[in-house]
Amino acid sequence: MAEGTNSKTSLIPHISVAAVLVLILLTVWFWPSEEEPTVVKVPVKQPEPVVAEPVIPEPIEEDPIPEPDLEVFEDEPEIETTPPPEPEPEPEPLDSSDLAVKTALSALIEHPELTRILVNDEIIRRFVVFVDNLNNEELASNFHVLQKPEKPFRTYQQAGKEWIDAASFKRYTPYVEVLDNADVDKLIELYDYYKPAIQENYAEIGYPDDNFDGTLINAIEHLLDTPEVPIPIEVYTESVVYKFRDERIENLSNAQKQLLRTGPENMRVIKATLREIRDVIDERL
Repeated sequence: MAEGTNSKTSLIPHISVAAVLVLILLTVWFWPSEEEPTVVKVPVKQPEPVVAEPVIPEPIEEDPIPEPDLEVFEDEPEIETTPPPEPEPEPEPLDSSDLAVKTALSALIEHPELTRILVNDEIIRRFVVFVDNLNNEELASNFHVLQKPEKPFRTYQQAGKEWIDAASFKRYTPYVEVLDNADVDKLIELYDYYKPAIQENYAEIGYPDDNFDGTLINAIEHLLDTPEVPIPIEVYTESVVYKFRDERIENLSNAQKQLLRTGPENMRVIKATLREIRDVIDERL
C-alpha cells in the first residue's frame, strides 16, 4: 500500500507541467483575437513564438508512512511436537496345539502329577465335547481330558452286602490335589486366552451361534447339584457294572455318580473349586 502511494505522488509534478503546456498550445492555435486582421498582400512578418516558461510546482510534502509495530520475542516459544504413535504389532496367531496347552497348564499348575494325568491329544476339543455332554447330563467317556486312575475300583463284602472301599476314593486324590493347587483367577485367564479356539471347536460340533460360557456354567451347576451321601455306600453288580443300591443315587446322571465315586472329601474340594470358577464366569454373562 505504501509503495503505490509513493509512485502516484511522484507523478504529480510531471502531470502538472504537461497540463500547462496543453493549455498554452490551445490558446495559441484556437483562441480568437479581439480584432479582425486587415487583409494585405504584403507579406506579414510572422511573430516569433512565445515560449512560456514551465511552471514547476513546489514539491508536495508527504506524510511519513509509519512503520508497523513488530513484536519482538526475545526467546521464541518452543513448539512441542508429539511423535506419531508407533503402529501396534500384529497379534501372534493363537497356538492351540496340545503341546502349547499342556505347557501352559504345567506353568500354571506346578504339580508333578499334572503331566501324567492330562491327555496328550486333542485337549481343547475333548474339553469342549466333554462339557457339552455334561451340560446335557451325559458323560462322554471317550472324551475325557484326564487319564483314568491307574488303580482299580475296589469294594468289600460285609454282612452279606457290598460296599465301596474307601481305598477307591484315594485313587482320585492326585486329581483333586492338582485342582486344589490351581489359582482360579489364572485358570480363568488361561481359559479366556484359549476361548477363540474353544469357541471354534464348539461351533464345529453344532453350536455356531452359542456362547460356550453359558454351557460351561450349566455343566458346573449340574455337578454342584450332586447330593452328598454318607458313607459307606452300598453297591451291587449287574453283569460287570457296579450300581448303587439306593435308587435315589442310581437315578442320578452318570456324571453325578462319577463325582460321588471320588468320595465325600474329594467331592467337597472339587465343588469348592467349581463354585469359584462358576462365580467368575457367571459375573460376565
